[in-house]
Amino acid sequence: MPRWQRSGIIMAGIAVLLVVIESVDAVMNYDLNQDGIVPRQVSGLDGILWAPFLHTDFAHLFGNLLPGVILGFLLLMARRFVVVTAIVWVISGFGVWLTAPSGSVTIGASGIIFGWLAYLLVRGLFNRNVWQVLGGVVLFAVYGGILWGILPQGGGVSWQGHLFGAAGGVLAAWLMRPKKPQPNAA
Repeated sequence: MPRWQRSGIIMAGIAVLLVVIESVDAVMNYDLNQDGIVPRQVSGLDGILWAPFLHTDFAHLFGNLLPGVILGFLLLMARRFVVVTAIVWVISGFGVWLTAPSGSVTIGASGIIFGWLAYLLVRGLFNRNVWQVLGGVVLFAVYGGILWGILPQGGGVSWQGHLFGAAGGVLAAWLMRPKKPQPNAA
């Protein structure tokens, strides 16, 4: 099976999983949303694992779904999905846990989406690959406007998740850059 087809199937499966989880959450009167990240509470650390699967409602989910499927597909095509996602997930989650307002509960996949976008935007710079840089330029032209989401905006939007997700994406690009060969001693 071609990589593009396999990548599409995986992202479609993830999208279906998120819709199923949101449907179950809706039937449960959105009780699952309390399992998100609760800042600076040890009991809120497990929310780092669950938060990307939970959304306030279907509008929140569908707002994340299209860019998530597209960026996830591109990341799968680059064969970096698992490692980049893990780095972004942890950095975004802990960043929210450390900095979000006390008493809040943070949910949603946008931290991961911002991380995927940041990774795809900057990886060419770290890899010194002109095609990846050009791809980043195209992505910036299409999705660059959402990067304003890393700034505080109010209205219940977790700019912390966006900011730390993007930072995680840059960190992943840096960590996964090709290592320079060490010169041999004579």
